[in-house]
Amino acid sequence: MNLNAYLHFDDNCREAFEFYRSVFGGEFDPMLTFAEGPPDMPDLPDHEKQRIMHVSLPVRNGVLMGSDSCSAFGGPPTVGNNFSISITADDRAETDRVFSALADGGSVEMPPQDMFWGAYFGMCTDRFGVNWMVNCGTQAH
Repeated sequence: MNLNAYLHFDDNCREAFEFYRSVFGGEFDPMLTFAEGPPDMPDLPDHEKQRIMHVSLPVRNGVLMGSDSCSAFGGPPTVGNNFSISITADDRAETDRVFSALADGGSVEMPPQDMFWGAYFGMCTDRFGVNWMVNCGTQAH
């Protein structure tokens, strides 16, 4: 199981990650905008389409990830609530177990489900107010 940080921004994710790349080196793997999302994604205002939907920057043995907010998926982040901890589980069973345990007494934003980028993925907030993203690759059954 891997544990990584996921940062949430309000239209300055690209700038922040260019800065982090200048500090840590490496290359983005990947950097995708909302315009590059799947065809069934909600329609966004033009000014939000070039916001970052997802970026990953490998840093040593971990990955720093991030995204911008957009109107179709909630409002802008607030300081103190602008990050999630991302867990990559070994398989779906572990994903479901960890997700269920973290969500117990908290709230579910998105139950685990197959996603267009090839992961089984869910989001929740635990009873202490910490945001979690739990996932595994779909090839891990």
